[in-house]
Amino acid sequence: MLVALAASFVAGCNKPKRVRAGALDEDDSALRSMVHVADDKSFLQLGNGFHALEGNAWRWTKGRFSVTLRPPLNAEKDGAYLVLRFSLAESVVSRVHSVRLAANVNGTPVEGQTYTKNGDYIYRRHVPASALKGGAVTAEFSLDHYLQAGQLEGRELGLIVSVIGLEAVH
Repeated sequence: MLVALAASFVAGCNKPKRVRAGALDEDDSALRSMVHVADDKSFLQLGNGFHALEGNAWRWTKGRFSVTLRPPLNAEKDGAYLVLRFSLAESVVSRVHSVRLAANVNGTPVEGQTYTKNGDYIYRRHVPASALKGGAVTAEFSLDHYLQAGQLEGRELGLIVSVIGLEAVH
């Protein structure tokens, strides 16, 4: 038992390195346009602001979080849609009353949205073609209100996220 516990601790210390937009080349086939936060391969694209995987399906975020994405085909010409599938927990909204989600892609602001009720949401906003040049882009998200560490538990808590990505404009 103790050996298994020690082995799991050592395995946890050897976490894979995460990807930064500048660290990948345009031809890197491992970079995805759509990141499922439970997918081991997509995990590498998650930047700062994500907590550990829960329920084999989702992750809590902090008040700020980011992801590296591959723009979909024709995005440099047509733009794309930034998509975030998430839940706003009752435990958060009951304490902060509203959450404004703001985003940018490669520093280009994307229209935000305010949420006042708990539930499941899909945030989907157009990203201009000028923000999608190159093989890897960084999408950064921020919340105006979230739970500070210690308000509910020891972690900072924002949204419960399952999928983040860029969709082609059709």
